[in-house]
Amino acid sequence: MQNIGTKHSTHKKKYTITCLAAIAWKKNSLSLENVEVEPPKAGEVRIKMTSTGICGSDDHTIKGIITVKYPFIPGHEGAGIVESVGEGVSSVQPGDKVLTLPVPQCRECSACLHPKGNFCEKQDLLPSSGLMLDGTSRFTCKGEKIYHCFRTSTFTEYTVVPEISVVKIDAAAPMDKICIMSCEVPTGYGAAVHSAQVTPGSTCVVFGLGGIGSAIVMGCKASGASRIIGVDINEEKFPRAKALGVTDVLNPSNLKKPVQEVVKEMTGIGVDFAFEAIGLTETMVAAWDSCNLSHGVCIITGVSAPNLQFSLSGQTVFTGRTLKGSCLGDYKTKDCFPQLVTAYLQNKINIDPLITHQLPFDQLHKAFEVYHAGKTIRCVLLF
Repeated sequence: MQNIGTKHSTHKKKYTITCLAAIAWKKNSLSLENVEVEPPKAGEVRIKMTSTGICGSDDHTIKGIITVKYPFIPGHEGAGIVESVGEGVSSVQPGDKVLTLPVPQCRECSACLHPKGNFCEKQDLLPSSGLMLDGTSRFTCKGEKIYHCFRTSTFTEYTVVPEISVVKIDAAAPMDKICIMSCEVPTGYGAAVHSAQVTPGSTCVVFGLGGIGSAIVMGCKASGASRIIGVDINEEKFPRAKALGVTDVLNPSNLKKPVQEVVKEMTGIGVDFAFEAIGLTETMVAAWDSCNLSHGVCIITGVSAPNLQFSLSGQTVFTGRTLKGSCLGDYKTKDCFPQLVTAYLQNKINIDPLITHQLPFDQLHKAFEVYHAGKTIRCVLLF
């Protein structure tokens, strides 16, 4: 891919890099620009990106469904090589292969110290400040400050992240595909095998057969589920979903009754495990209503627009069902993501089927066209 402007100043230790990046100047707007990337400050890491995936959350930030500050550089699912580190950084060094972490692990807050918590209090998702931990940005374009996204901003040739938002991975990791280990795989696969702990012989339903839903299907199959029902309004996704392990498919648009009623009819009494990977309140309720009243487990991985609420029947909540949110598979990111990479390298997890398209970074707009057309599970951009 042609590089339209990566250049370094002559200062030996600390210098600004000018490189290609994608900027959302306003809602539903994305353009490739030359951006100045400042050197890392204390406790920060500058990364030369090698690959980044297009996740539904990226689309939601660009559209303003997830609240962010404009203008900003999107992207959170990334892999790269450490270019330089700020003072006090000890967990990575220049030349290390790393993953960006959309949710950090500071190892100091209540979430990190809790044995099951992983939604670190130093995250920048809810709410999003668009700034580094010191309250400033490392990006500038045309003299204007550019905000960060989740303190990762991977849609750029170089990015700066806090040390708590990056983790070293095995040197043997293939950098053209391993980026999906920073979001798609732990969020989807992890929701099934770690958050829900799907059991052998169980029945499952997955609402949404995009990137995350497809990874959930893989996790359900790996856990030994006997039946996996896939729900999506885009039937072009069905053949790929079946190849990953879906046994039955449903398009709610073609049904004469609510999809949860059809799921209950198909299973007799409801599924053991239901997963929502869309981010719509109506599908969250449908997933809950699809569960077995006594022991069903409903896992929500989708991120909805702000201030939306959903209602459940108060009379049947007590029957024993479990409703649970899951962020990145409940994995503690710095501790567990390198383990997932190693599992892939040892052929214990096969993530390759989840990547259906790879395009050079300067074809970002084409990649989003493929994404919006529903023709991809995951499209990875290569630098």
